[in-house]
Amino acid sequence: MKFKMVHNNFNVADLEKSLKFYAEAFDLHEVKRITPADGSFIIVYLGDDLSQHRLELTWVKEMEGAYNLGDNEFHLAFEVDDFDSARKRHEEMGCICYENPEMGIYFVTDPDGYWLEVIPEKR
Repeated sequence: MKFKMVHNNFNVADLEKSLKFYAEAFDLHEVKRITPADGSFIIVYLGDDLSQHRLELTWVKEMEGAYNLGDNEFHLAFEVDDFDSARKRHEEMGCICYENPEMGIYFVTDPDGYWLEVIPEKR
């Protein structure tokens, strides 16, 4: 028996705002969308063309306000081949929320407060 990770899910309050953020911040694009006839939710899978792993963004019509992320001790990590350029992009976007220079990493937050780790490509 073999298990393979295929996606992570983040629930979002404003789907269009989140889609714009992930496209601008991480070059992710929509690869699949699920919209039921009753419009009660929308699921959008984002991909990067480098891996098969997907980020699933779920918007729920009846949800009002921000999601409670608790202590938000979980995160999704992105490895990047040009760390300095990525940091500059995220700094210009104003979304860097924490830096750890000793470890050579930093974190950004998305529009819903999810933390996203950025790490340099291992060479």
